[in-house]
Amino acid sequence: MTLLLGVDEGTSAVKAVLFDLDLRPLAETRREKALAHPRPGWVEQDPDDVLTTVVDAIAEVLRGADGEVVCGLDHQGESVLAWDADSGAPITPIVTWQDKRSQEVLDGLERDGRADEVRRLSGMPLDPYFSAGKLAWLLEHETAVARARDAGTLRLGTVDSWLCDMLGAGFATDPSTASRTQLAVPGEPQWDPRLLEVFGVPGDALPALQDTAGDLGTLRHPDWPRELPLAACCVDQQAALAGAGCVEPGLVKATYGTGVFVLAHVGDERPTAGDGGLLPTVAWRVGGRVEYALDGGVFTAGALLEWLSRDLGLAEDPAALAALAASVPDSGGVRVLPALAGLGAPWWRPDAKAVIAGLAGRSRPAHVARAALEAIAWRVADVLAAVAQQVELESLRVDGGLTRNRLLLQLQADAAGVPVAPGAIDATAAGAAALAAVGAGLWRSTREIGQRIPTGALVRPERDDAWRREAHAEWRRFVEGAAALR
Repeated sequence: MTLLLGVDEGTSAVKAVLFDLDLRPLAETRREKALAHPRPGWVEQDPDDVLTTVVDAIAEVLRGADGEVVCGLDHQGESVLAWDADSGAPITPIVTWQDKRSQEVLDGLERDGRADEVRRLSGMPLDPYFSAGKLAWLLEHETAVARARDAGTLRLGTVDSWLCDMLGAGFATDPSTASRTQLAVPGEPQWDPRLLEVFGVPGDALPALQDTAGDLGTLRHPDWPRELPLAACCVDQQAALAGAGCVEPGLVKATYGTGVFVLAHVGDERPTAGDGGLLPTVAWRVGGRVEYALDGGVFTAGALLEWLSRDLGLAEDPAALAALAASVPDSGGVRVLPALAGLGAPWWRPDAKAVIAGLAGRSRPAHVARAALEAIAWRVADVLAAVAQQVELESLRVDGGLTRNRLLLQLQADAAGVPVAPGAIDATAAGAAALAAVGAGLWRSTREIGQRIPTGALVRPERDDAWRREAHAEWRRFVEGAAALR
């Protein structure tokens, strides 16, 4: 019997889930990963620790697995690193997507008058979120990176290309990943020469581009009982799009993790960013055929609850904080701007800071906790309002750990004004496995994924449109004021 392995290399954890061909989970594990903050605005991970975590998670779920196992791997998107092609040794830490050090590179592009060209070609705003500025910063500031470049042994890439290179599948990535770097025109088969020139990134140091799903090589490690055919590799949020069953135009999902990432499937024509601050991105490329999505990211969600509980001490953990939020009927006038990593779509304010406002003598930790959940729901509603300008939004499919919280789901339905359909908590790993089934030829096309993805009972809005319009306008006014604070 053939089994499917979905490996989700996320920001804060690695999840590995073994599925049967009906996407029923048979074994699973989760391993936490450490994030380091060596300077204000810097967020890093140790590449060797990430590799070890992935290897150990896969080893655990393979124990006792009978039959062939086909693997799909997803990864944390825009995070990058440099390593040596000859030795395989990492030259830099993993600079994660939350990291802000590349702002100086982007400021330089603005001063030099090259920013508009980057926006036009990539379809993306200038923001340290994307990979290109991070790679340019490493090339400018890390002596070891410059030495490897001069010696012809430099490799630059996102975490998937590092893992695949270290585990034997080759130095490659896929178009969904390339579309997140700002070094490629979304959907084009190669890195864009002009974007490489503008950012000063050598194309010969970047991975080859191959399909998202197909025969992508073989993963192997001495700790594993077998080799793994790699049949899918993509960005985590694109995997979640598949795992939510959003494989046809018009279907929209939101994944609630460290941040919340909304993707809307828009078909096989490349979308434009429009006026709503959304990103045109590749959903996947299978058999040479590209499908696209619109993307909007809320950079702080689960990270906000972690910060409020762990660092500010409002509760024992995020689950306790969510329970605290449910103990009061409203936030008592407290507002939270969830901007620990800046503001993403549709605002694109990388300099914004997190804000807690509206505190009064009667304010209690429960009010702050409630305001935090409300803030996450309103930030997602900001993105969905932009999505609705280009896609007929009938419902929102949701997944991720925060969707265990019924209060958040109700707040989200009320803020967005559409029914919310909960899916699998680990839709990302399920999506990676499902794309692997397509890549291995076990399923005929990505359309078959939608036939195997159930959704839970709908959570319907309890507020009317008049309330929503007024409340959303108040929220936007708060964001405008809070984002300007320094």
